[in-house]
Amino acid sequence: MTKPAPDLSKKIPRQKDFQRNHEGKEIGLFSIANGSEIRIFITNYGARIVGILVPSAGGRVDNVVLGYDSIQDYFDSREPYYGATIGRYGNRIANGDFTLNGKRYDLECNEPPHHLHGGNRGFHSVVWDVCEIGNSNLTLRHLSEDGVDGYPGNLLVEVRFSINSNGELIIDYSAKTDKQTIVNLTNHAYFNLSGAGNGSVSDHLLSVEAEFFTPVDEFMIPTGEIKKVADGPFDFEMEKRMGRDWDQLDPQLIIAGGYDHNFVLNKSRTDIPELAARVKDPVSGRILEIETTELGIQFYTANALGGEDIGREKIPYEARSAFCLEPQHFPDSPNQENFPSVILNPDSYYSSRTIYRFRI
Repeated sequence: MTKPAPDLSKKIPRQKDFQRNHEGKEIGLFSIANGSEIRIFITNYGARIVGILVPSAGGRVDNVVLGYDSIQDYFDSREPYYGATIGRYGNRIANGDFTLNGKRYDLECNEPPHHLHGGNRGFHSVVWDVCEIGNSNLTLRHLSEDGVDGYPGNLLVEVRFSINSNGELIIDYSAKTDKQTIVNLTNHAYFNLSGAGNGSVSDHLLSVEAEFFTPVDEFMIPTGEIKKVADGPFDFEMEKRMGRDWDQLDPQLIIAGGYDHNFVLNKSRTDIPELAARVKDPVSGRILEIETTELGIQFYTANALGGEDIGREKIPYEARSAFCLEPQHFPDSPNQENFPSVILNPDSYYSSRTIYRFRI
């Protein structure tokens, strides 16, 4: 007997709930798929991933990323950056300033006394232009003007989302500037492979291709040290439960309330994506593998969530009910001489690729 098709009506965001004019631009909702059972939903407000539908080993289809039912919910909520494209600079910049060629640039300190995720007018908060849309791909473009939030240069950014028949979501970032500037782009999707809102991710199994991480001070700013994970709570070289060590009395875990740290990937090339992390959910059988051209990846266990955000299907999102794995340049790199450079010059081109591979 043929199984009845699953009722996805509550899991699929509706286009009409994402139609809005904001600052003279039209916000919409876009869906991409390519033969596999995986389907991606994206809005051009913040170039955000709104939903990713993935089947389980038993055939149950769930949305595995946190998000809201409507664009109004995104406007009304505090900003946890659900699914957003982050820029110009993902993560933190100490004291909201940096220096290029002897000139100091002051940024908005939206996480006083520091700068976070491009400021309140970062890429997560703008309506991107739609420049290409197909059944399996979507390209969004944004011009970040010289001086916005203190950043130098007119920066033209494109983000291309595509999905192939193997169930791989590929995000390609590219950028060009007319003045020397700094760039660090990533996506801030919150994942729960059991389904968004389906409890803690403590039992998810994680491995990270990293022998080192970058410790932080009490303000979550890197100290500049590159430290071995060395059999401690930050050692995910061998697969282990996400929650096995997150409540240890380790100073770094106490500062962040769990994991919220940059891992230094075991790679040196930035032109070819390589495996960065793998996550398995023993309940649903879903597996997520992340490949990237970046040299770092931020692992965050959603410690700051506390049930205030009422997400899709009216489910409150609790602390540690999701995880983020954000491929990136290192935090505060403009102020850390021993970190890889994040400078983009007018005669060069920024490009970065991340692949999210879903398997059962």
